[in-house]
Amino acid sequence: MSYSKISFFSEDISFTLKDKTKVRNWIQSAIRAEGYSTGTLNFIFCSDSYLLTINQQYLNHDTYTDIITFDTSEEENKIEGDIFISIERVKENAKQFNTQTADELHRVIIHGVLHLLGYKDKSKKDKDLMTQKEDHYLSTRFPA
Repeated sequence: MSYSKISFFSEDISFTLKDKTKVRNWIQSAIRAEGYSTGTLNFIFCSDSYLLTINQQYLNHDTYTDIITFDTSEEENKIEGDIFISIERVKENAKQFNTQTADELHRVIIHGVLHLLGYKDKSKKDKDLMTQKEDHYLSTRFPA
């Protein structure tokens, strides 16, 4: 059985993702293009402080971040996980990079998906590939 469920939640903030169905389809097509299938993916939109607590508690990092991805995959070539995204950080980044908040949010969403697909971003080489993949998948997105 091929079971796939992509869900969007918010914790400690009021946030509703626009175009959920289009975003779901876009995520699915990116995952399929990488040769994977999708199990349960949960995107949890939250505040900086909520994500900082997770960062401290689970990763022993005392820093703000825009995203934390937890891989819960158990089958080969099938991704599953929980992706926590700070909406405050996304808005700040959008201002800093002079881009639309929706575009930055979609970049962060696909960034989390790419992590679940096995892409890393610690070295310059890995980060360059990750950015290249983000740009590619952003270009395949539905029209805004």
